[in-house]
Amino acid sequence: MKFKYIKPNIEYKDDAIDYINETIEFGSDINGVGGLDRYLDDYEGWLIYRNKSEECEPSEEKVPGGEYFMVDEENEIVGMCNIRYCLNSKLKERGGNIGYSIRPSKRGNGYNKINLYLALKVCKEKGIKEAMLTAYEDNPASWKTMEALGGKLDRIVDFDNKRMKVYYINVEKSLEQNKDKYEMFLI
Repeated sequence: MKFKYIKPNIEYKDDAIDYINETIEFGSDINGVGGLDRYLDDYEGWLIYRNKSEECEPSEEKVPGGEYFMVDEENEIVGMCNIRYCLNSKLKERGGNIGYSIRPSKRGNGYNKINLYLALKVCKEKGIKEAMLTAYEDNPASWKTMEALGGKLDRIVDFDNKRMKVYYINVEKSLEQNKDKYEMFLI
């Protein structure tokens, strides 16, 4: 199976809403969706909100960033990713540059590594040299994905009564070291 990133658009409305509903039904945390879960009755409003967010001025309240659908050869959304192009002080503490997820019915196939690889390609395009990512300690699937692509554990912080691992990935180094593993899976 091969994948690519596309920017959210009206064509993917039903699939995007199905993705969120599947995640909710699965009982999974909702990550890397840029707030889409709050716009299930107003997908068009979410598109407008996200377009504004893409170009906002960085502040302590918000930073510019974009959403990406990871779609397969049949144009089904398999994963989602939110990339913040810069960080404010709050995000430097416990948010990071990249949030991602895989549709629950597609998990366990290694697709999130491809998702993160695609995200790092976007980071490189946006001039991000070192990407910060976080995952709760009780979510080994996420932090093992980070480690697989060269993530180095920086610290563990307490957040929401849980322990959160903070990683950094050297974007250029990771892309170079992993291109033979993941480029073959890209459309």
